[in-house]
This record gives sequence, C-alpha cells and structure tokens, in this order.
Amino acid sequence: MEKEQLKGFIVKKLFQHGYIGGRHTDIENLKKGLASHVQGDIKEAAKELIKEEILLPKPTSYGLHVSLNPRKREEINKYLE
Repeated sequence: MEKEQLKGFIVKKLFQHGYIGGRHTDIENLKKGLASHVQGDIKEAAKELIKEEILLPKPTSYGLHVSLNPRKREEINKYLE
C-alpha cells in the first residue's frame, strides 16, 4: 500500500467512527483491519497527517491518541472521495 492510500485509510476510519475534534482514539487502533505487512507504515503515515494538521495529536499518560481536525474539513473531504 502506498503512503496516500494509508493516509486515506486513516482518515476514513477516524471519520466513520466519529473521531473528530474532542473524541479521540489510540494511534495503535489505526492498525486494526490492515494486513500485518502494512501495519508498520501506518504510524509514519499518521505522523505525516499530524504534520499536515489533518490529525490532532493528544498525548496521554498511556500513549498518543489522535482525532480529525474539524478545521481541515476540505482536506479531509479529499481523502474521503
């Protein structure tokens, strides 16, 4: 899977489950539903989405959580198409 496909997978998964703004999930949960040989690349793709400010990071005492940035609706829609 290429990087853009992984980013699309992450955005779609978070959107479908309603992880937008204040509702967040563990970054490890993004791996679920992917083949094991692709799971290693998912964190790197998520970090790129954080740099692009499409994902909002939420550091917790038990790991990094992420949610979609509601202010980046246009960019999110591009991935959802």
